[in-house]
Amino acid sequence: MPKFPSSHVTLITGASTGIGAATALAFAAEGSQVAVHYNSSADAAKKVAGAIESSGGKAWLFQADLSKAAACRKLIADVLKTCGRIDALINNAGSLLDRKLLLEVTDEFWQQVLDVNLNSVFWMTQAVVPHMIERGSGAIVNVSSIAGRNGGGPGATHYAASKGAVTTMTKGYARELIPHGIRVNAVNPGVILTPFHERFSTPERLKAMVATIPQGRAGKPEEIAAPIVFLASGAASYIVGESLEINGGMLME
Repeated sequence: MPKFPSSHVTLITGASTGIGAATALAFAAEGSQVAVHYNSSADAAKKVAGAIESSGGKAWLFQADLSKAAACRKLIADVLKTCGRIDALINNAGSLLDRKLLLEVTDEFWQQVLDVNLNSVFWMTQAVVPHMIERGSGAIVNVSSIAGRNGGGPGATHYAASKGAVTTMTKGYARELIPHGIRVNAVNPGVILTPFHERFSTPERLKAMVATIPQGRAGKPEEIAAPIVFLASGAASYIVGESLEINGGMLME
């Protein structure tokens, strides 16, 4: 994995736990300065930033509710004011919110899911792109999900739909932005051992999902973080609009 220049700045949304936290640590290990975003998990975010700093890296903490357009735009502005630049944006923040079957989903809940998982990616991307266009370079990596490819498990269709839209958005904006030197890609994690499944999956459900994985185990957050770092690095300079499936063989293309 190539090292980033000392001036390189990466903004990672939802970086307090799980894939986001592992990704923050992975970027820092490769020399990038890291803007650690969180919404409500302040203590966990502080631990991530502290781990980066104690290892000799540079980290900043930023709080924002990314389900609001104004908050997304303010976050980008605050990071640019504090850090001076954004070389890579990792759109990781998202949530299932709750497992609900079709007839249990209200209009309000449906909108919340779209705001958290899809609209936040749009708002963050739209806010950062003018800066990247001005600089003539940038990398954006969206964290989608295997659910966006297979429809998700029971009670997760709303989440799957939002993530499927993220994958489509990735391809469209990749084509639009590459003439400006901005590469847009995505990763589609499978079953990863994070607080996501601790919150939304029973042990029995998780065991059943793992049983369908040819590799015979769930993934680790670090196994998603490393491909994200790769996609944002110069080593992936000719990869544009790709959605990388990372799932232990659960879904093969």
